[in-house]
Amino acid sequence: MQRTSFASFKCPAARALDSVGDWWSIMILRDAFQGLTRFDEFQKSLGVAPNILTRRLAHLVEEGIFEKRLYSERPARHEYVLTDKGRDFFPVLMALFSWGRRHVPEDDLAFLLGNAASGTERHTKLVDAETGEELTPKNTCLLPGPAAEESDRERIARVRAWYLGIDA
Repeated sequence: MQRTSFASFKCPAARALDSVGDWWSIMILRDAFQGLTRFDEFQKSLGVAPNILTRRLAHLVEEGIFEKRLYSERPARHEYVLTDKGRDFFPVLMALFSWGRRHVPEDDLAFLLGNAASGTERHTKLVDAETGEELTPKNTCLLPGPAAEESDRERIARVRAWYLGIDA
C-alpha cells in the first residue's frame, strides 16, 4: 500500500511525519537511541522483514536522519548513525513513550524512562524553552508562519476565536 506524502504540506507536523515515515521508522529510531547502529541489530530487535527494514533505513538516510557509514569492506557492511536531525527526534520519541506510559496497563510495561545517573524513573512534560511553562491545549495555539497564506491566517484566527469563545 502506497502512503500519502505530506512533503508539500506547509504544516510542520505533517512534514515531520513525512520525514520520519511510519511506525517502523519510529521503532528504528527508538533502537538507535539505545545504541543500535547495524542492520542485523535492528532486525533482531524489531523482528521486521529485511525488505521493510532496508526500505525504512534508506528513507531515513535520504531524509538526513541517519548517516550511512561503511564499517567493513569485505563484505561491504554499513552502520546507521544518527545525524543532528536524527538526534533532534529524541523529544518526539520521549513524548510518545511518556504518552504510552500513561495509557498502557501497568502490567504490560516492560520499559520505563529512567535517569541514567541515578536509575530513578523519569516523568516527562513538554515546556516552553523560554518560560519553562508547561504546554497544554489550553495555553497553546497555532500562529501564522512565514509561508501562511490568507486562507491559513483566516483558519488560525477562526480556530483561536472559537477556542477563546469570541466571534471571529
